[in-house]
Amino acid sequence: MAIELTSATVKDYGINAGADVVGIAASKDFGMAPEGFKPTDVLPECLSVIVLGASFSPEVLNDAAEYTACRNEMLTGMTNMAKVVAKRLKSDGYKTKVISASGGKWVECGGRKEQFGYISLKHAAEIAGLGVIGKNYLLTNPRFGNLLWLSAVLTDAELTPDEKAGFTICDNCSICVEACPVRALDDLASFGKKECSSHFKIVNKKLEIQCYLCRRICPHAFGIKAGT
Repeated sequence: MAIELTSATVKDYGINAGADVVGIAASKDFGMAPEGFKPTDVLPECLSVIVLGASFSPEVLNDAAEYTACRNEMLTGMTNMAKVVAKRLKSDGYKTKVISASGGKWVECGGRKEQFGYISLKHAAEIAGLGVIGKNYLLTNPRFGNLLWLSAVLTDAELTPDEKAGFTICDNCSICVEACPVRALDDLASFGKKECSSHFKIVNKKLEIQCYLCRRICPHAFGIKAGT
């Protein structure tokens, strides 16, 4: 029999696993997600989505190789954090499904296959109150700016969800949109993933992300600045 859980307890699971921030969203609030990418499409019994976020050093933004290495390390670390939380929830008697920081399923898009997460972690984080998605298509958190990587755990535990963030950004700013070399941010409703991924190059037989200008030049990259 499952033990009774509170949102505070589950958040402690995430923090103890290494997350800097943890938010909780109700599965029913993902109605705008495309068919096949809702939490219940992954775990039919899902009632709650636990979103984990951890920050990385802004110093890696100065070097493409270091940024790529950090990104790969964070993806592995975030997935492992989610596995730890899922294990705790299972021991409490609940069903779980880990949503890794990388991976997902391949979808036919414009004549080529692209990989999409089983659910959108950025949108899950926004619903869970961890921040807002800006014009650069990155989640921006008040404390950590856009320097968060994310993972999540779906569960049939019914937890009290967090309120969505009560702030806005980008109102009078389009720095990232204008700076993007491939115009991937011209329409946030149809983010140019194909164009953006054109800056993923193979260097010395290894994948290297060579452009993350939208992350680096954002005025809120390192946290929300008051009055902007």
